[in-house]
Amino acid sequence: MNEKIILLVEDNPSDIELTKRALAKAHIMNELVVAENGLEALEYLFGLEKNGEHPEPLPAIVLLDLKLPGVDGLEVLRKIRENPYTHRQPVVILTSSREEQDIAASYDLGVNSYIRKPVDFYQFAEAIQQLGLYWLVLNENPPSM
Repeated sequence: MNEKIILLVEDNPSDIELTKRALAKAHIMNELVVAENGLEALEYLFGLEKNGEHPEPLPAIVLLDLKLPGVDGLEVLRKIRENPYTHRQPVVILTSSREEQDIAASYDLGVNSYIRKPVDFYQFAEAIQQLGLYWLVLNENPPSM
């Protein structure tokens, strides 16, 4: 399978629907896997492991919200970067947080990009289109371990 999967880690149902609409508007038809909290995201990424092997490809990109119930986005990012299988996984923080400490902590943990969610749908759709173009078309993902 050569399809590039998008993993969206988002707990807000409105933002999930908004992201789906923005992807459709941008004609991005890649499979979208939604994890509604940090634990679900970790189970998706690391639950692929069977007998110490990872038969499934990682997503092309993880779109990660920071403010999640239970395991927050920074902890998800930390776990992704600590694991040899996922440490190169492209991760984009997609959040409404404007807190400098969140931005600094995200980059300290090795995030690839930090994007604030625009309030306006058309700006949000444009941001998603640009994300899709870059991460799904132009970017070369790292080789699997």
